[in-house]
Amino acid sequence: MLRFLANVIWFVCGGLLMGLGWWLAGLVAAITIVGLPWARACFVIGNFSFWPFGQEAVSRRELRGRGDLGTGPLGLVGNVIWFVLAGWWLAIGHLSSALACFVTIIGIPFGIQHLKLALIALAPVGMAVVPLESSR
Repeated sequence: MLRFLANVIWFVCGGLLMGLGWWLAGLVAAITIVGLPWARACFVIGNFSFWPFGQEAVSRRELRGRGDLGTGPLGLVGNVIWFVLAGWWLAIGHLSSALACFVTIIGIPFGIQHLKLALIALAPVGMAVVPLESSR
């Protein structure tokens, strides 16, 4: 029940705007055809940005115990391209939302969540969103 309440407050106080920002980035990436690998990640992380409590973003290498295409050298190249084209502005959006949340004591957990999402925005390739119970 507490997660649901936190997610509702989050959605109203910044999660909606940042989730839509992720979806917009995914739409632009999908339109370019070349950006399809990033588009899927944008929609997954956009959904995570809408309802983050009860979920966690973890490295696929840590989750599966082995590397894959997105966690190796090609993943690094993908993250560099992502950072240059879209990652920095999504991270700035999350950072400014975090600063707005840190103004009140009640907003501190939401600000921390925005900081986590800002780090994900910088390098999302090789990440997976899983329920908290699965990540432990």
